Amino acid sequence: MTESDAPRWFLEALARPPEHHDVEVDGARVHYRAWGEPGERGLVLVHGGAANSGWWDHIAPFFARRGRILALDLSGHGDSERRSTYDLETWAKEVMTVAAVGGIGGPPLVAGHSMGGFVTAMVGARHGAECDGIVIIDSPLHVQPPEEEGLRRPEPRPRKVYADREAILSRFRTMPAQEVMLEYVRRHIAEESVRRVEGGWTWKFDPVLFAERKLLRDLLPDVTCRAGFLRSEFGLVPDTMAGEIDALLGHRAPIVDLPATGHHPMLDQPLVLVTALRALLRQWAVDALLL
Repeated sequence: MTESDAPRWFLEALARPPEHHDVEVDGARVHYRAWGEPGERGLVLVHGGAANSGWWDHIAPFFARRGRILALDLSGHGDSERRSTYDLETWAKEVMTVAAVGGIGGPPLVAGHSMGGFVTAMVGARHGAECDGIVIIDSPLHVQPPEEEGLRRPEPRPRKVYADREAILSRFRTMPAQEVMLEYVRRHIAEESVRRVEGGWTWKFDPVLFAERKLLRDLLPDVTCRAGFLRSEFGLVPDTMAGEIDALLGHRAPIVDLPATGHHPMLDQPLVLVTALRALLRQWAVDALLL
């Protein structure tokens, strides 16, 4: 199935293209996308490792009818600049800077997937007083971010360049691997993940961005704002770990199961992800983001 064969909801979401902006954070240009009217209450969406803001193109419009929705490219990803090193604290600062300049009225909500969940937890731990709340999507407790764990190597490999665009698009894979993906979503995200370079095409993310991160289990007890956790049924957070998360967050955060989803729910069950996030925001009475 190609993007032209996609269902109506997907085509309508992509028919609401975002604005594109940049802001400088600690000497690096950070790119972000924006939907909805400036001044409304809002939500910042944080992608996972080696991903980019385009992963949210078919998700964000569902929340933009009465809200200001932002999705950034963390430095080293997407259309943002690279740094010599990358850490969760700097990425959290990028999130909060984008929230401050991107037109959100009042304290932002922040939702992050996988490695982006680690960044989001750091936001809640370091900037909790400035947030309306955080939502973490299928980030594991006791290991390094799964994308980084899978791509980490003793020595960085040279950047691979593909001769033509279709060749690199056909090589798009998730990390960790996920067999079930909606083809029209996979295609769109793949297209947002590549750039032209001398000699052909390559991936947008910096191949040397991976490092040792503070574990999620060490961040959650320091979260000071309200929090929620979305757990994919076939993802990286089993039932026993969900109980640990509940305890680490002081038994005060809703934990929502996403049925029949893999670790990357925006790729296999995006409407389930939208529904769960909407339900959580309704529970928090964030009416501006619901319709």
